[in-house]
Amino acid sequence: MSTTSYSLFSSSIGRKFIMGLTGLFLITFLIVHCSVNACIFYNDGGKTFNTVAEFFSTNIFIRLMEIVLFIGLIMHIVQSYLLTQQNKKARPVAYAANNGSANSKWYSRSMGLLGTLLLIFLIIHLKDFWLKTRFIGLNEPTLFDEMKEEFSVLWVVVIYCLAQISLSYHLMHGFQSAFQTMGWNHPKYMPIIKKAGFWFAIIIPALFASMPIAMYLEYIK
Repeated sequence: MSTTSYSLFSSSIGRKFIMGLTGLFLITFLIVHCSVNACIFYNDGGKTFNTVAEFFSTNIFIRLMEIVLFIGLIMHIVQSYLLTQQNKKARPVAYAANNGSANSKWYSRSMGLLGTLLLIFLIIHLKDFWLKTRFIGLNEPTLFDEMKEEFSVLWVVVIYCLAQISLSYHLMHGFQSAFQTMGWNHPKYMPIIKKAGFWFAIIIPALFASMPIAMYLEYIK
């Protein structure tokens, strides 16, 4: 491995760059994933949703991108952990007079906790849906039927909604941070990015949370 490559993966700047790059990739994934899932709001018995979901599960390009997604997700998690440990070693003793709340939002200081909660949720989500669609199939029963079954249980709906709250706060900081890390923080455009990030962090998690709620209340049938 060259010195440049080693620096990219080991230095603080390099790790932040990887975090930013993979973060932007995951933001793109959230847009696509939310758009596909939102097809349930056609409320046509899952016909549109199952058609779109089947296309995404069988298209070779999408399947390859799925692999890239998992690699990006793992890199995002690993680099986040390593960056956190690196920062702790650089400052082993916290400043006695440090007032974190005066310098940053609580969710900016809690990205590790929020990320851990999202990771736990992701494992549950993959078990409930991804494993079934990839190794059991979409037709017996359909993915829409799986969603109806899962979201007929109140505690499952509550967990999904709590996860979306964690996602929202994670995005509040992560969206604009990704742009800043990539160097796309021109004073002229940064206010627009911050505003877009705020609304993205509200709308996407709200849409995700509305789906299990709508199914539990039997608005979607």
